[in-house]
Amino acid sequence: MSILKRGLSGEPVKILQAKLGVTADGAFGPGTEVALKTYQQKHGLKVDGIAGPDTFAQMGLYELILLKPGTSGDAVKKLQQALGITADGQFGAGTQKALKEFQAKNGLDSDGLAGPATLAKMSLFKEMTAEIVKKSELPAGAPAPAPAASKPAPGAPPSSTAPGHEEAPKRSIWATIKGMFGHG
Repeated sequence: MSILKRGLSGEPVKILQAKLGVTADGAFGPGTEVALKTYQQKHGLKVDGIAGPDTFAQMGLYELILLKPGTSGDAVKKLQQALGITADGQFGAGTQKALKEFQAKNGLDSDGLAGPATLAKMSLFKEMTAEIVKKSELPAGAPAPAPAASKPAPGAPPSSTAPGHEEAPKRSIWATIKGMFGHG
């Protein structure tokens, strides 16, 4: 999941709601959708009530940007330009392959997902700082919200702790997203 829309809930929704100035209960309902559409209209974005990478960038919510196969828009185009591939704004197999190669060469988790850690390494957004990367991760010791949440945050570097002194892997706040039918 790299977009927020009606019916979803979790930490990224709370962050979006706080930015929109609506009750930050973590549940994306009709009030959040109306506030988001109003924001999108005021800022020249596609008015669809769906918050994705371009909306997050416009809002300054860089910690929520996660580019993955199927994502499209200006943020994907920037990623493709940084990777030196055809910049059509559509994240497909070629973009994923080039991204995995970049991640492998730069000591990042080679998962083909461009989260804040990968985007910071690429200097894709000047606003993507170490502080933003930290904000994109669940706090250490936070309970796992779902079985899949034990994976490192997308684009996070592999753990560099010594054997026997393992640090819990950092997990993306996106791991907290739940859909209205229990799917994430």
